[in-house]
Amino acid sequence: MTWNQNFIETDRGTFEVFSKGDGPPLCVTHLYSEFNESGDYFADTFSESHTVYLVNLREAGRSDVSRAPHELFMIESVFDLESIRRALRINQWVFAGHSTGGMLACVYGIHASSSLRAMIAVGAAAREYGSSSEACIYHEEHPDYHLMQDYIETLKDPELDEKKRKFISEARTKLSLYKPEQYDNYFSKSIHKKMATARMNFFAREILQFDVTKQLHHVNAPTLVMCGKYDVQCPLVFSEEMAAEVPGAQLAVFNNSNHYPFLEEEQTFKRVVHQFIEEVNELSSFQL
Repeated sequence: MTWNQNFIETDRGTFEVFSKGDGPPLCVTHLYSEFNESGDYFADTFSESHTVYLVNLREAGRSDVSRAPHELFMIESVFDLESIRRALRINQWVFAGHSTGGMLACVYGIHASSSLRAMIAVGAAAREYGSSSEACIYHEEHPDYHLMQDYIETLKDPELDEKKRKFISEARTKLSLYKPEQYDNYFSKSIHKKMATARMNFFAREILQFDVTKQLHHVNAPTLVMCGKYDVQCPLVFSEEMAAEVPGAQLAVFNNSNHYPFLEEEQTFKRVVHQFIEEVNELSSFQL
C-alpha cells in the first residue's frame, strides 16, 4: 500500500505530507530525508495502529524552500511541524523520530510538549555526538569514518547514476547493521528515498553546536527512548543520557541491533511501542 500525498497549506508555507493508516495521529520526519509515496520503514512501524503523517520538511521533496538560512534550524522545523498540526486541526499527536528525527523530537518536546500526546526517540542524541565518542562512526578515530564520509558526499550528488546511488546507499546502511548480511531481509519493501542536500549541509553545521541536554527537564510529554546496543551512528550512551534527563522517560535497549532496531528486532520493537502507547492511553484516561 502506497502513502497518500497531501499538500498542507499553513501559515508558514506549504508542506508535502504523506499519510497512511487509521487511528490516533502520529507524526514522523527526519532532518534531511526526502520522502515520497513509497513511504519509510520507520514510519511504517506505526501505520498499523495510527494515522501516520510523514512530513517532508522545508527544502525536502515538494515542500516550500527556505526564504532565509535560519529557517532550516531545528527549532524552526518544530514551528513548521506545529503549523502543520494546526492546519490538520489536530489537538495533540505522537511525534516519533529516528536518528536526526529523534534529535528533533528532543527540541519538539522541550518547546511544545503540550502539543505532544507522547514522544518517541530512536537511535538519537540530545547533543553533538560525532566528536565525543569513538564508538560513533562519525568520529575521526572510528575505523569506518572515512568510508562513511565518502558515501555521504557521493550521495549528495544530484547527478549520481541511480544504480550507483542504490549501491552506495546499501553499502552505507550496512555499516549500521548488527548483521549486515541480513540487509536484503530487512529492506525488502519497495521503499526508496533521497537525501535533501541543502538540509544535510545545514545540519552538518548546526550539529557542531547542538546540545539541549540541560533543557530536557522541560519535556513533560510521556517519552520513550529506544536504541540498539551496538548503534554506531548515535551510540547507546546518548540514549541513556536522554532517558536520564527527561522526567519519567522509559529506555528500551535492543541487544541484537545497531541503528535500525525497528527492522533488526521488528517484533520486539513493535511490542515495546504498543506497551508504551497503552500506558500513555491509560494515563490519559486516568487524568480525565
